[in-house]
Amino acid sequence: MKHIKPILAFIVIVCFSVQVYAQQAYLVHQDNVKPSKLMQYEKIAKEFHEAALEHQPNTTWVTASSNDFKYFYITPIKNMAELDENPMAAMADAMGDKFGAMFKEFDKCYDSHGSYIIVNDKELSYMPDDITIPEDHNYRRWFYIYYTPENAKAVRDGMKAVKALYEKKNSEAYYRVYHDGFGQMEHYYLVSASAKDEVDFATTGKENEKVLGSFEERWEAFSQVMNYASRMEEYVGEMRPDLSYAPKED
Repeated sequence: MKHIKPILAFIVIVCFSVQVYAQQAYLVHQDNVKPSKLMQYEKIAKEFHEAALEHQPNTTWVTASSNDFKYFYITPIKNMAELDENPMAAMADAMGDKFGAMFKEFDKCYDSHGSYIIVNDKELSYMPDDITIPEDHNYRRWFYIYYTPENAKAVRDGMKAVKALYEKKNSEAYYRVYHDGFGQMEHYYLVSASAKDEVDFATTGKENEKVLGSFEERWEAFSQVMNYASRMEEYVGEMRPDLSYAPKED
């Protein structure tokens, strides 16, 4: 009996890994910045970005920031083994003490930070033909839809119903869906919608309501999610190309 729990834990991890890496996974590092340290954080983040451009670490990330002073550094990963690698090692060696000093400055700007995995759920995303988001569409609205394990199937079926409505109406209000992965305690779907700015988002939203039909028709689909969600959170944010990084191409 004493061996049963470790075996079950191993089975859960294996099954989870198969599920997560069937689609693109991302390692997210999140910094919860103190409001009073916002400009100090921005300064050191830009210095780190410049250092990365100079030393060319063998990794890549896109950066986003939210209206509640969170910063997200998002790196695509192929598998769990990549978490054991340190793509910053060569950069740290080249910079010497300056590398450590830079992160000490970062540490002054937040009381908490950490890393976790999210997964791009293409089955639930509404991005016809994998349409590319225009470069000037850096404004984001993020909708977190939390649910309990017992409602997992019902919420997923509801997300499919919403996508089906968008497809039926040939909506031009596209969105991507991600779900929680390794390192998180709650289950959720993250719906990410892009626009040029707040005005563009509001305008597109109003037009989309007309496209999707009457309130009753829209609610018939959306209620299949709402009836089973434990709670929802909405955040405004933006992608930060000025803090994102990719190595130079040869």
